[in-house]
Amino acid sequence: MIHAVLQRITFSRFALHQWREASLLHRLLAPLRRWRQGSWLLPYGDAIAAIFIALILMLAPYVSTTLIGVLMLICAAFWLLLTVSDTAEGWLTPIHIGVALYWGVMVVATALSPVKAAAVSGLIKLTLNILLFLLMARVMRHPRLRTGVISAFLLTTLIVSVYGLRQWFFGAEALATWVDPESNLSGTTRVYSYLGNPNLLAAYLIPAVTFSAGAIFIWPRWLPKVLAVVALLVNTACLILTLSRGGWLGFLAASFALMVLLIYWWSELFPPFWRRWALPLLLGGSAAVIVLSVLFVPPVQERVMSMFAGRADSSNNFRINVWEAVTDMIRDRPVIGIGPGNEAFNLIYPLYQRPNYTALSAYSIFLETLVEAGAIGFTCFLWMIATAFYQGYRQLQRLRATLNPQAYWLIGAIAAMVGTLVHGIVDTVWYRPQVSTLWWLCMAVIASFYVTWQEKFRANAEAIGEVS
Repeated sequence: MIHAVLQRITFSRFALHQWREASLLHRLLAPLRRWRQGSWLLPYGDAIAAIFIALILMLAPYVSTTLIGVLMLICAAFWLLLTVSDTAEGWLTPIHIGVALYWGVMVVATALSPVKAAAVSGLIKLTLNILLFLLMARVMRHPRLRTGVISAFLLTTLIVSVYGLRQWFFGAEALATWVDPESNLSGTTRVYSYLGNPNLLAAYLIPAVTFSAGAIFIWPRWLPKVLAVVALLVNTACLILTLSRGGWLGFLAASFALMVLLIYWWSELFPPFWRRWALPLLLGGSAAVIVLSVLFVPPVQERVMSMFAGRADSSNNFRINVWEAVTDMIRDRPVIGIGPGNEAFNLIYPLYQRPNYTALSAYSIFLETLVEAGAIGFTCFLWMIATAFYQGYRQLQRLRATLNPQAYWLIGAIAAMVGTLVHGIVDTVWYRPQVSTLWWLCMAVIASFYVTWQEKFRANAEAIGEVS
């Protein structure tokens, strides 16, 4: 019963290939498909698109957001060219429907926004991210391209994390007041590497940690596997040294999800004793490490205790005042919000802010969504996330039957999404393309496995029909 309900609410019962075959637009694009067959480059379109995607992921930590936006615009145009000129086989998934629903509500929120020009700017940025997701989901249907794109990201994170570790050992100037000046950590270095902010760096490294763990099992031969282990250790160390409390929570949540999924993946290979006790022992050991760290490592103890200090901690006090003002904003426009983007937020927030508590965002992706699109948009946002997690779980079940090693990328994507959402409870980091692109990368990885399942399902059905 529960399974049937989940299938309905996550669009799993939609006959997506039948919708494509009955689409008038699909038939109108037939001339473009004939043109594609005569093209020299478009048959290699997915590989070319993978290069564009890898370029964005590799340059994101170092270049301006303007240049990233230009590259995303190129990717959007290339996705449109590829999509209108191919057979449209299998590109539409339940996750795409959830994303389209979320985007549609944001369009309505923009149209009804009290600051339409600013909301349009936010909608354009969101649209570029979603179009990048569409291109990535298409490209990553190919296992080699999927591995290539994620590998390019991981090699970049090594450079970012090594520079962050260098800041820890040799010192780095704080670009803002990131630690309560009255705390014992007031003089402690918080690494920020090339991203300029430790909280942003922590959000960037959460997917790096989970995908590094996946690379250990996917990258062939022992030397690449050693490199994956190094990437896992270096990225984890750098994330911890950001001293980002939200990042730590996200890291713990991602690690928990990663361990649960890995044990689920391996459980059929375990003897009966370990099948029963592997997860409790691993989680218990992890909990013991965390408790010992809090008890005996002073910087960890100081940062963890500050989470429970309430308004006595300046960072906590700042966020609480921002959240109170944001709650008032939501109360005044509860249905459809003020429109997407930080520019719309920056125009409306000053009308509600507490004195001396200026803010560029709501410091919570959940509150931010409520502000931008109201209860309707927030519901669609949760619906989109639920669809992605359900489809990820279903595809993991399918891959588990054959022990397909590509599933480790799927596990890494699901765990990264869990960690990002937990971090997002206390930080709004999706306004920065260095992180928002990684969120949509994880969504695209999950969607790419659904396409593979559809293709195999139809191939098996055709084979059975030919035999009969």
